[in-house]
Amino acid sequence: MRASLLQIAVDEGESVAARRERVAALVREQAGADLVVLPELWTTGAFAYEEFGSGAEPLHGPTYEAMAKAASDAGVWLHAGSVPERGTSGPGSAEDEGPLYNTSLVFAPDGGLAAVYRKIHRFGFDKGEAVLMSAGGELVTVRLPETTLGVATCYDLRFPELFRGLVDAGAETLVVPAGWPERRRAHWTLLAQARAVENQAFVLACGTAGTHAGVPQAGHSIVVDPWGEVLAQAGPDEEILTVDLDMTRVAATREQFPALKDRVLGLEPPRR
Repeated sequence: MRASLLQIAVDEGESVAARRERVAALVREQAGADLVVLPELWTTGAFAYEEFGSGAEPLHGPTYEAMAKAASDAGVWLHAGSVPERGTSGPGSAEDEGPLYNTSLVFAPDGGLAAVYRKIHRFGFDKGEAVLMSAGGELVTVRLPETTLGVATCYDLRFPELFRGLVDAGAETLVVPAGWPERRRAHWTLLAQARAVENQAFVLACGTAGTHAGVPQAGHSIVVDPWGEVLAQAGPDEEILTVDLDMTRVAATREQFPALKDRVLGLEPPRR
């Protein structure tokens, strides 16, 4: 399976509309790949909290339309990163009164919507995303011809129980779009490798470049194999990382070193 991670730079001097058009063109250029992955909140910037409300879109908004068309034009599976989504509220409510979500969209090669994931773990420690956005509550997997994707977003990477749940649901490849800050880049690499090793799965972690609301981004998107080996890693600037993955390595690793079969905790309710 050929995967392309698009490490998009998010800079204040570029309008959202211009960036959306530019990213759609980059997706179209990936024709020939099987899977294309974008970063978290690449329309507004993951740390541009004041832009979440004004930049929020309905689920089937302009980013949805642009990415569906780009996936169809390129003939690829597209994990379109995430956008600030404005959910619906009750009848008679104003359009800007619905809850906000950090929402990922996955498109099939025909442009059809294959999955929606609303980020479960919100970052901010009682400020920022943690208070501005509502939490999702469902684990999401997507079946591709070559593999089953498990979908997570940025801060989710710090919560191993989420990824174990995705593996229990059949995931073999864990996809993590992010807007990860440069000051914690060491954690980004460490956690991506840890999630790969403990779940014996590929990890495709796609970050942003540039600066979000004064916060320098880590970049360094990374692809890790089921044994924890780094197959490829980007630098700090905008970059396209393309890797050919041997998907048989998941089953081979799990057979040769069957640690998942030795699990004890979390498989059944504790006995009283």
